[in-house]
Amino acid sequence: MTASTKPETRPGNPRFSSGPCAKPPVFTLDRLADAPLRRSHRAAVGKEKLKAAIEGTREILGVPDDYRIGIVPASDTGAVEMAMWSLLGARTCEMLAWESFGAGWVTDAVKQLKLDATVREADYGEIVDLSQVDFDADVVFTWNGTTSGVRVPDGAAIPDDRAGLTICDATSAAFAQDLPWEKLDVVTFSWQKVMGGEAAHGMLILSPRAVERLESYTPPWPLPKIFRMTKGGKLNEGLFEGATINTPSMLCVEDYLLALDWAREIGGLEGLKARADANAKAVWEFCEARDWIENLAKDPATRSNTSVCLKFTDARIADGAAFAKAVAKRLEAEGVALDVGAYRDAPPGLRIWCGATVELADIEAMLPWLDWAFETQIAEQAQAA
Repeated sequence: MTASTKPETRPGNPRFSSGPCAKPPVFTLDRLADAPLRRSHRAAVGKEKLKAAIEGTREILGVPDDYRIGIVPASDTGAVEMAMWSLLGARTCEMLAWESFGAGWVTDAVKQLKLDATVREADYGEIVDLSQVDFDADVVFTWNGTTSGVRVPDGAAIPDDRAGLTICDATSAAFAQDLPWEKLDVVTFSWQKVMGGEAAHGMLILSPRAVERLESYTPPWPLPKIFRMTKGGKLNEGLFEGATINTPSMLCVEDYLLALDWAREIGGLEGLKARADANAKAVWEFCEARDWIENLAKDPATRSNTSVCLKFTDARIADGAAFAKAVAKRLEAEGVALDVGAYRDAPPGLRIWCGATVELADIEAMLPWLDWAFETQIAEQAQAA
């Protein structure tokens, strides 16, 4: 392919953003017609919808029956903050970070909560050595680094007899990767990632050990109303039955219910994982066949199958950041790949969302355009020189 030759095929859906992500392929606005708009979320119809969202989450993800599931405000961020502010401080703490959101949780623990935490960090494209982590402390980490494209390969390093709590931000992992529930005490995610739901709603999942901590420990700092999960020293069970802390959008709830129905239609969690795996594999194989681009994740065992982060490696590139932005801009201008630039805090490159709502055919149609955009930008750079 020459720099002047554009591919003939275009993706049917060019949306490869890492959040909000592409809607499920079956999505149409008229399928949200059953949303109880202009009705109270505390009315019977609202409660029924919220309960269905909680039960559907448990069903598709295989969450144990004795784990609580709640719908909380402020997306995944709100869910993580609720967990940190409510649970940390009872034991020593270890904060693990290998991308920007994990680094944000470190900042909150050290500078806001002022905990004397052990901080373990790894560069983009790597994860920390989990064998060195003290799981008798409370441990906070992301399962899948949305901005770095790396994930925890499995839960083998987490002991079953740990004394501390594991608090896991799983927002780009839930519904696309296996989560070993027996290893995780708090799991958070948002609808806007793998399920392609609308933003602003988070999910908070608590193990019995996490509930025990909530009922036996009172943090020394004030808790805002939206963080409070107990009443009179006992868990507020209503929060985990659909009685949300603040007013949810019933339109967003309906959208999530549609995504859950679609997940059932394609085989549940196994079907979701298979779609993400196939999408990511297509991108990985594209990179392996070229000497100018590669996966940011250094170890294939830790490669994300959802947020696939790439870096340009061609020696001819004079300014990596400018080159990557120019390629992403070309793809957007052609309408073949939207929002694929690397996260602002990440190394220069591209980030292609490969979660389950993305169609493999769209990935396959987009990749030749990446060839074109690269060659075109290289040619333009040479001409400018």
